[in-house]
Amino acid sequence: MKLLILLAMLTSCAALPQNLLGKMFTFPQQTNTAQVRLTTSRQNLNAVTVCLRSFTDLKRDHSLFSLATPSKINDFLIFKSSGDTLSVSARDVDATFDGLELKQNTWHSICATWNATSGLAQLWVDGKPSSRKFTSTGSINGPIVMVLGQEQDSHGGGFDINQSFVGMTSDVHMWDYVLSPCDIKNYVEDRNFPEGNVLNWKALSFQMSGRVLIEEKQKMC
Repeated sequence: MKLLILLAMLTSCAALPQNLLGKMFTFPQQTNTAQVRLTTSRQNLNAVTVCLRSFTDLKRDHSLFSLATPSKINDFLIFKSSGDTLSVSARDVDATFDGLELKQNTWHSICATWNATSGLAQLWVDGKPSSRKFTSTGSINGPIVMVLGQEQDSHGGGFDINQSFVGMTSDVHMWDYVLSPCDIKNYVEDRNFPEGNVLNWKALSFQMSGRVLIEEKQKMC
């Protein structure tokens, strides 16, 4: 009985908001189990902006951010394909973006936006914008499952080891509106920007599974 109570307490604590300022999630190996599941009380979204920083040496396909609902597996997905191709999926419809270079073994700031009314998506890499492209209209309706480290091929699961992320992720924020270009620039430059009102790196609720580490973010001397 005492063991069950302790396990319940540990599970509860894992989901409590944590301030991860100056820290990063490290995914040190290719697996189909390592993940960070992000939690929010928000279950209806009419617009999305997700910003994060990523460091990897991967050349193959991999997921940067995966949001799924029971009706739409890729309700909002940021995905890196081989070469210089990035994509944003909204409501299971993809928009691909070329020419936004992601060099290996370098920190990159990546922001993706989408509006449910217009259906337009856009990517920003290190402050450089893509063209705006149509994906799909219609709002995102939960229950929402958001995952770092894996790409969902089913609601909360269906992970493919060949699409897993290996590297470091930091400074994850999510908003329920399209962030302005000026605010995106401030995020990239780590200046004064509005903290995410859906996901906030300084008060992040999450649960880790598999081999994932929380480490101090490495800084060059």
